[in-house]
Amino acid sequence: MGLIYSYDMYLRPRNVARTLTCLAELAPPSPAVPPLEITLPGGDRLALPFTSHFRSDPVDCSLSGTLELDTSLMFDADDALREYAQTDGPEPEADGRVRIGYVYATVRFESSLHPGYASVECWAATSSMSRLFARSASIRKVFTDLTAAGGGVCCLFDTGDGGPEQVCWLNGETTQEMVPGPRFPDRRALVATWSDLES
Repeated sequence: MGLIYSYDMYLRPRNVARTLTCLAELAPPSPAVPPLEITLPGGDRLALPFTSHFRSDPVDCSLSGTLELDTSLMFDADDALREYAQTDGPEPEADGRVRIGYVYATVRFESSLHPGYASVECWAATSSMSRLFARSASIRKVFTDLTAAGGGVCCLFDTGDGGPEQVCWLNGETTQEMVPGPRFPDRRALVATWSDLES
């Protein structure tokens, strides 16, 4: 099994629609698929330029705990993205951005860290893409910016192998703390710092 690295964003369920709308803005300008109609648990309806399980059939999440999306996303080129484009990906676009896909997104309407929060986990499809996720400052910025724009409280970079996770965004600020680490011995200690945590 190859590397499966991801950026995991944590937010209140009421902010899922906003986060998915912001994610859709990162799609290529001319998506190759028809809009995917989504109904979220609270009744919000969205049309996204992605597929779910590689299909464009409408998805009703009102009775489901998760939503699976197959996405293609655009990132501003940095050295890591330019190197990736030369060997594994498409050439940069005229505007300097590089299209990366598939980036799989899993929305959990009750996250594993706290049931009062949802998560949007964006993970790489291949080992080479996972290594790109680890190296590219531009990709990291996109996901921390997306966390901020979506009203999220935390963004983790997860290597998916049980090793330490890196906190990239926490309560409105970028950071590089590790979990476990000196400040956060475990995930419970991390969650306890979330700025809008309710008992």
